[in-house]
Amino acid sequence: MRKMNGLGDLERAVMDTLWGSPQPQTVRQVHASLSRNRSLAYTTVMTVLQRLAKKNLVTQIRDDRAHKYVPTHPREDLVASLMVDALSEADAPGSRHAALVSFVGRVGAEEAAALRDALDALEAARDHDRAG
Repeated sequence: MRKMNGLGDLERAVMDTLWGSPQPQTVRQVHASLSRNRSLAYTTVMTVLQRLAKKNLVTQIRDDRAHKYVPTHPREDLVASLMVDALSEADAPGSRHAALVSFVGRVGAEEAAALRDALDALEAARDHDRAG
């Protein structure tokens, strides 16, 4: 999976537009959505979408004469990839553990509950694998 931290502001805005749409989007649709908040050339949006396709962050679908674009991965997968990449930067002994503890100390109650649930599910799956 591709790193999201290498994305520029416009690339992130395009990705947000695609993630927010239930259907694949044409360049024209993405351009119209982004143009509500900023002045952009159609060709700029087209170039950004082509660049995102080369980075394997969007998939280009041929639909009659137009190309439509859809995100290759859900937003949460890319965010998780960013988190793993950031954690991998902590390579000194004990620093990964300290980074995780610091992260957990900064999340809210709802996120902490989600982490607890995810860890419980992971532990149950591992127990099941060991037993089976």
